[in-house]
Parts: sequence; C-alpha cells; structure tokens
Amino acid sequence: MSDTPLQKTGLTWLIDGIDKGIAALERAIMAIGVILMAVNTIANVISRFVFNHSIIFAEELNSIFILLVTFAGIGYAARHGRHIRMSAISDALPQRARKLLMLLISAVTAVLLLVLAWYAVQYIMSMYSKGRVYPALGIPVYISYLWVPIGLFVTGIQYALTFIKNLQEREIYLSTDLCEADAQELELEL
Repeated sequence: MSDTPLQKTGLTWLIDGIDKGIAALERAIMAIGVILMAVNTIANVISRFVFNHSIIFAEELNSIFILLVTFAGIGYAARHGRHIRMSAISDALPQRARKLLMLLISAVTAVLLLVLAWYAVQYIMSMYSKGRVYPALGIPVYISYLWVPIGLFVTGIQYALTFIKNLQEREIYLSTDLCEADAQELELEL
C-alpha cells in the first residue's frame, strides 16, 4: 500500500525531500563529470596534435572525474533499479521465494556497502596521514577519494530503503521506485 500525499508523515516528507535532493545532486555530478572528462580529453588530444605535448595534468584529472562519476552513479543506479541483475534463477522461483530472495539480496547488499564505506573512510584517513599529492595537480590524493565512501554510503542506504520497501509492500521492488513487474514491462518494450 503506497503512501498518498495525505498519508505521508513529516518524517516521510523529509526523507523523500532528502532523497530527491541527493538524486538531483547525483545527476548533476554525473553530467558535469562526464562533460568535463570529455572536454579534458579533447583538449589533451588537441594539445598533442597542435603543440606536440600532452597537458601534464590531463590523466590525473580524468582519474578524478572517473572516481566522481562512478561513485555518484552507483547511488543513482541503485535508486532507479538499474544495476545489473542475474535473474535466471530468481525468475524461475515462485513469487514468495522471489520476494524472500529480494529481501535477502537487498539486506546483504546494504550491509556490505555500508561496511565498505567504513573501510573506505579508514583508507582515506590513512592516505591523509601519508600526505600523498598528485604530482602534476599538486592537490592531496585523499580529496579525490572522498566520493568513494559517500557513494558507497548513499548506495547502501538505497538498498536498505529497498529492503524496507519490500517489507512493507506485497509486490517485489528492485528499488524504492521500481516494482519488478514494471521493470519486466520496460524490458519487453525495449
């Protein structure tokens, strides 16, 4: 049973607002990151052909953009049920078994991602204490890795919310917004 606007509590409105804000931020980060990566790569190619020299910091900058886009994108993919699924076995199971499997998968995935986020924070703290910097850019390496625990944490929360949604609803949800039946209809349309 889904919430209608009249049934939503203050906490639900707050969580939905935060979720929408994070989704908008993820979209902006991914779009801007990909555009900047393309501009950086094109500028480096032009520099090589015109001036016969690469831009010194182009490779370092692209590695930062890749981290940014990747770890902003995993939360976005989880929110929209866009992660790759191997569903051959689950598709053959009855509804109740598929529901239990989805509960197990979303719970285990949430826990693993949150644990990985914790380890990523520990790794960043280790990098910070070592004082490593990018040679060409001159900025500390740990700054570029800050998106790793943020992305893992946001994705872990998305899977936890999917677990909760599957506890509350009769249907099977791949994410908080995408029901398995709707996903199958979308696949048939493609």
